[in-house]
Amino acid sequence: MKSAQAALLAALALIPWPAAAQEATEPSVPAPETLAAPPAPPSLPEKLGEAPGSWDLSRDGTNRRCVMTLQLANGDAGRRVNFPAGCRRALPIVSGVAGWLFVDGAVRLVDRNVRPILDFIRRPDQRSLMATSEGGEHYSFVPLDIVAMRPPAAATPDIAGIETRPPTAPLQTAPAVPAELQRASTAAAGPVPGVYALDRFQERDTCRISLEGAGDGVHVVPGCHDGGLEVFDPVRWRYANGRMTLTAKRGHTIDLVPSGDGRWRRDPEVGTTFVLRRVD
Repeated sequence: MKSAQAALLAALALIPWPAAAQEATEPSVPAPETLAAPPAPPSLPEKLGEAPGSWDLSRDGTNRRCVMTLQLANGDAGRRVNFPAGCRRALPIVSGVAGWLFVDGAVRLVDRNVRPILDFIRRPDQRSLMATSEGGEHYSFVPLDIVAMRPPAAATPDIAGIETRPPTAPLQTAPAVPAELQRASTAAAGPVPGVYALDRFQERDTCRISLEGAGDGVHVVPGCHDGGLEVFDPVRWRYANGRMTLTAKRGHTIDLVPSGDGRWRRDPEVGTTFVLRRVD
């Protein structure tokens, strides 16, 4: 019996059991955090304090337009609004505008007795406002550079004596794509860099912009006489998923889609016609 037990113990000793040190699992290293892309600034204001700034008022189906500036300061009728004298000729309806209000998430242009002249509502795309006058004319109100579009300043802690710790693991980044490949890919699929003229409804070549490289930058050519584009102030462009996007200095954008013969039209088509046409 003893010899059988000894033989069994000897056999068990030959089995490769895992070492105790191997049984303990190593502490897991947390996966590196991915940096979320900053949310795009909204196109339309959600509250009163986000509405002040520059807006483009236009009568649908015409080239009549006016760039208006909504101020937060109180006036004789609601809050103050400014616009050039030429707006009264282009859009006679603004002759009676004396102020503005923010009602039900939209802007209302009012007369000196605070009666509505144009009572706007949001379009389904949430990119512009629309209103119908008493005479049945349709108007669009498109934000150009308002508080709601401006990205908030990065918050910085105001606490002294706190030392920040470096990350435990470096963030994983995608391998860089050579600039030459990016340029070739974008230029082949999207708009060709160069000079483009801005055409309005019945007005042609109101302004010219230069698209540099493949998404490198946008420059307004001197001599531009289109107030809307000057206020928008594009600084970058990119092409993706069949759409060209112009980005303003403040961060808001305009999307355009190809319409043939080197032309790109705003999408959605709201307010005054906005078409870029390659001229060189």
